[in-house]
Amino acid sequence: MFDAMKGGALIMTLSAGVALAHGDVAPQPVNTDALPNVGEEWLIENPYRAEKVGEEVWKAAVAIGDSGYNQNCARCHGLGAVSGGLAPDLRYLEAEEYGDEWYAERFRTGYTQNGITKMPAFGELLGQQAAWAIRTYIETRPDDGALDDFTPRLKEIRDQLAAGAGDIAALKDELMGIAGKIETASGAPVADSAAFRAANLIAGDSPDVKAAAEALTIGLSAAH
Repeated sequence: MFDAMKGGALIMTLSAGVALAHGDVAPQPVNTDALPNVGEEWLIENPYRAEKVGEEVWKAAVAIGDSGYNQNCARCHGLGAVSGGLAPDLRYLEAEEYGDEWYAERFRTGYTQNGITKMPAFGELLGQQAAWAIRTYIETRPDDGALDDFTPRLKEIRDQLAAGAGDIAALKDELMGIAGKIETASGAPVADSAAFRAANLIAGDSPDVKAAAEALTIGLSAAH
């Protein structure tokens, strides 16, 4: 999968502004204060995966990467990392060291083809913590059609939450069960799906049922 994308197709336009080909939009800074510092020397493997830093830091990386991606990358690569066909679909870059090494090199140095800058070098502009947060977000995106089997029930849960009905703890458990069955496009073990986000929003002592219902609405809309 990765080899096919690597053959000139995977052009990571992580900002729409620096190169002339990407208009006049300036790159937006990414606040990575909530993430562990990974040092000055660029790594070749994503340091923010859950098995390396724990679930809470991983969740923070996903959230920061979500914001960073959608401010700097979505214009060319699509909202939620779902390509509209004009640029490669970055969700399919494998969540493994081989994919990480290639990603880091492209992020740092950019990409030029036939004398034309397709992607500017973003290493110094955004830094590697932002780079790996964006990578973490991208690799947790659900595969195409991954929500299809669960869509009817997720809509029912969404409606229950919107109406303030149902057993919140039971709905949270059901959502987490569904989330565990949703596959990523990259092969990463956990998908940052609408079910996963909604479950986390109603977990704990202060469940945000309105935000959970909105997360399901947005996620189900993006999936179709």
